[in-house]
Amino acid sequence: MYTETQIIKSGAPASIAGALDGTGELVINVGPQHPATHGVLHLVITLNGETIRKIEPHLGYIHRSIEKMCESLSYRQFIYVTSRMDYLSSHINNHACALTVEKGLQLEIPPRAQVIRVLMDELTRVASHELWWGAMAMDLGAFTPFFYAFRERETITDIMEETCGARLTMNYICPGGVNYDIHPNFQRRVKDFIQLFKSKIHEYDELVTGNIIFQNRMKGVGTLSREDAISFGCTGPVARGSGVSSDIRKLFPYEIYDKLNFEEITETAGDSFARYMVRIREMHQSISIIEQLIDNIPEGDFQAKTKAVLKLPKGEFYSRVETARGELGVYIVSEGGTTPYRIKFRSPGFSNLSALDHMARGSKLGDLVAMMGTLDLVIPDIDR
Repeated sequence: MYTETQIIKSGAPASIAGALDGTGELVINVGPQHPATHGVLHLVITLNGETIRKIEPHLGYIHRSIEKMCESLSYRQFIYVTSRMDYLSSHINNHACALTVEKGLQLEIPPRAQVIRVLMDELTRVASHELWWGAMAMDLGAFTPFFYAFRERETITDIMEETCGARLTMNYICPGGVNYDIHPNFQRRVKDFIQLFKSKIHEYDELVTGNIIFQNRMKGVGTLSREDAISFGCTGPVARGSGVSSDIRKLFPYEIYDKLNFEEITETAGDSFARYMVRIREMHQSISIIEQLIDNIPEGDFQAKTKAVLKLPKGEFYSRVETARGELGVYIVSEGGTTPYRIKFRSPGFSNLSALDHMARGSKLGDLVAMMGTLDLVIPDIDR
């Protein structure tokens, strides 16, 4: 074997030289195109053998300056730019923006519109968790669950398409309510989906949750303590997997969530399996919410009467919602005009990603995929 000095003199980087000679660390790149990063994310990973010493996320590969772009759009237009952030929570992102505008306008939303919004939010949450579950299993080597997940998810996107005209970025929620009423088939198709989901959910446990190989890859991997989850500002299933109560629907209820009967799902282990179980159990809670509402949609208007051109009074306005990945906050500074002076989004993915280095240090490189999968990253939500 060549000595470290000989390798360095040959022009090889010192980090590679040290790794080859067994006396140093190796720096490798994961991404920005690697499929296991769930998007255009670049990780610079320092290894000692197969043990992770440090992870540095490099962001910005798909940064589109969404916040600055929103400042040149009207209060009706900017809402739909947020569909392209966390595109798996597009309904809920739009909801957060509409709530902030409505707070500034002191606008009262018709009961029918509130119920429709919540129904769409929870269908969106289930669809997002379905895709996550299939991708999570595939990341760890199980390809079949991906097809099972899309069997149910496609049913939801078909329902969305029939009412909203689109399957991913629906642009359905607007200041005052929703853009148009639900399709006449909506209630029947949602109830059919509920029956389908209940008849198939046991397959998720048989295929993945109860699989001993899957459990060995997840339990005790990527542990994040309650204190650390709070310190890093984690929200959503990442925080609740560490025992942190963080569900905005419970802590700061909006629309009609304070009138609904559902549980905030938490686990205490703080590892990858705990974060997995939070999302599995959350799907059941979303189905329960949908069941409570689907036969109780009030009659009346689906949109409050508003002016064609909206102007928020001078001031600062903030609203928050619970997306499939955690807390999304929308902060607007208005100077009284037709466009916002400043917009800031507090997205869940950015804070959740910040915990990756902490939870991965000392783990094996092969466990990194499990940790990233249970963070459930959507990179445009981070690169906004």
